Amino acid sequence: MDIKSMRNYLYWLYCQFELITCSYLMEPWEKLLFYTFNITMLVTVLYTAYIFVPVHINTAFQFFLQLFGNQHENTVSIVK
Repeated sequence: MDIKSMRNYLYWLYCQFELITCSYLMEPWEKLLFYTFNITMLVTVLYTAYIFVPVHINTAFQFFLQLFGNQHENTVSIVK
C-alpha cells in the first residue's frame, strides 16, 4: 500500500466518522468541543481498563483456583 492510497483511506474513514456522528453539521468550535470530549472519554476508559482490568482478572483467577481445589496453604504450619 503506498502513502497516497493510505492517506485517501484515512480521509475516507474520517468522512465516514463524520457522517455517522453527524459532526459534519457542526460549527468548528462545536466540533472542537465534541472531539475533545470524546477523546477525553476514550483516554479515561483506556486508562481505567489498563489499571483495573488486570487486578480484576487476577482476583477472578485466584477465586477460581480456590474454588476448584488448588488452594494455597495456610501461613501457619501444623507441626506433627
